[in-house]
Amino acid sequence: MSSPSSDPAAGTASNAPLERELAQLFVEALNLETPAEELDVTATLFGDGLGLDSIDILEVALAISQRYGFQLRSDDEHNVRIFRSIRSLAAHVAEHRVR
Repeated sequence: MSSPSSDPAAGTASNAPLERELAQLFVEALNLETPAEELDVTATLFGDGLGLDSIDILEVALAISQRYGFQLRSDDEHNVRIFRSIRSLAAHVAEHRVR
């Protein structure tokens, strides 16, 4: 039985270290001036959140594939959900990483 709290993008304590690791990956891949610990893992990645664009997401996707051993595909129908926030991205990485 599934409940709203079982949503993998809702975040769990077990994903917190991965969320912080991904925040650091964003800082490094995008040369952000904001320290990783100041990034809100629940903020939207586009628009009023972190304000990223499609080129930024491509850079992040490349860094994720190199670090975690799987590819994020531009034609994945779930990309809107996957790239909603660092938290939702962490849930996806936790499910698919091979490293």
